[in-house]
Amino acid sequence: METKKKFLRKEMLGRLKELNKPEHEQRSYEIARKLYQSPLWLQAKTIGITVSNPPEADTWQIIRKAWEEGKRVAVPKCNPKTKEMVFRDLDRFSDLESVYYGLWEPIEAKTEEVSGEKIDTLIVPGVAYMKNGYRLGFGGGYYDRFLESYKGNTISLAFAFQVIKSLPVEEHDRPVEMIITDEQIWKTNDA
Repeated sequence: METKKKFLRKEMLGRLKELNKPEHEQRSYEIARKLYQSPLWLQAKTIGITVSNPPEADTWQIIRKAWEEGKRVAVPKCNPKTKEMVFRDLDRFSDLESVYYGLWEPIEAKTEEVSGEKIDTLIVPGVAYMKNGYRLGFGGGYYDRFLESYKGNTISLAFAFQVIKSLPVEEHDRPVEMIITDEQIWKTNDA
């Protein structure tokens, strides 16, 4: 199973890296526009979201929009020793630091922890997805562990080609409620 996951992860990351800047920007913009019209966005007071790194769909613009709309933004801080993450308030990009693997995370001394119960909608990252909401993550298992006890709404953002027919699914995997791509939206319980 791990071999298949590694192969799929490598293949999809390769496809993502082939996107040129204008196409990446346009597709990210189309995803964001659909997200802003979603009830899971409109009703949320607090959004949990990772700070994207290319070639992922851009979340910097989404974070800005959340601030503009007066939403609270919570971004994850990972602990590589325990493989767990906590979310922390982010109200300015200057409170981020580049950590391992070039990921942008909140600076602990400048941000406060936000409990999972306070996050209304969690935007869950991944590399590949199925229409039923199951996803292939980046391999750390941080979100899988967090989702075990998270009770709020979940959305994943993806480029259309990231939604594929099948993925290896394990017992601990948790599907997201909605997948928003540059081409369409899937409510995963409808898939």
